[in-house]
Amino acid sequence: MRRFNFKDKKITFPIGIVVSRFNEEVTGKLLAGAHQRLQELGFDEGQITVVDVPGAVEIPIALQRLAESKEFDALIALGAVIRGETSHYDYVCNLVSLGCQQIGLSLKIPVIFGVLTTDNEEQALDRCGGKHGHKGKDAVDAACEMVALLQTL
Repeated sequence: MRRFNFKDKKITFPIGIVVSRFNEEVTGKLLAGAHQRLQELGFDEGQITVVDVPGAVEIPIALQRLAESKEFDALIALGAVIRGETSHYDYVCNLVSLGCQQIGLSLKIPVIFGVLTTDNEEQALDRCGGKHGHKGKDAVDAACEMVALLQTL
């Protein structure tokens, strides 16, 4: 049996991050954590490209443009969709998650889904440095692992 595990392999590469400005208190923390983790792993500032978009629904089109440029080995989507009183939450979650998946599969690039989908702001804040870890940092780790894995397969 051959088994691949690149969880602890440390590599650097050109990476793109698309971050939503909507719910900026949360998304700013996600981005700060991702940036901190990239620095800890030895990424050079020139390897990191950050693109801001108005909201989560706009994340996939920006990711697609970055992927089509062929300048990046991985992409990260960062956002926060917090449930409200209408079904809008469900539509937004579906659109952004499916869009990210389609880009990764069709353009053959890891697209890491770091978009929080929570019931309230407290849950979101718990996931960007609170009691449930830091999903911005986790997204960077997942990107590194996937790039290392795909270089081997």
